[in-house]
Amino acid sequence: MLLREAFRWSAIRLVRNTATVALEGNVYSVDPFLAGRKAELVFDPFDLTDITVYWAGRKVGRAVPQVIGRHSHPKAPPDDDDPAPAALTGIDYLQLVTDADTAALGEQLNLAALDDSGDHDSSGDGGQQEEGR
Repeated sequence: MLLREAFRWSAIRLVRNTATVALEGNVYSVDPFLAGRKAELVFDPFDLTDITVYWAGRKVGRAVPQVIGRHSHPKAPPDDDDPAPAALTGIDYLQLVTDADTAALGEQLNLAALDDSGDHDSSGDGGQQEEGR
């Protein structure tokens, strides 16, 4: 979250008497006490629906979009340079991890040792240790 804040853009706008500001063709509602004052709008250029409003160096709230005509800043570069998806290898890594986890869990948890019926006794004497005394 902090890294995202570091790359946000800002713009100073005069708040109209109707407690609205304009930014890149969109109109936003702000707190009415800002009417007639200059406010700093801090925003992600790729998402103009989430704008934080600052006044006198203090955060005073969010700008609520009234009319959204443009969803991104016109100077923000488009995402045309997305990398091509990686070629499939045919290996199911998730299944390999699941199998390894199941095997490790099976070694840790021996449910046959919890059975009191004596049918699955691992000692081989059928639970008859005390008869030999």
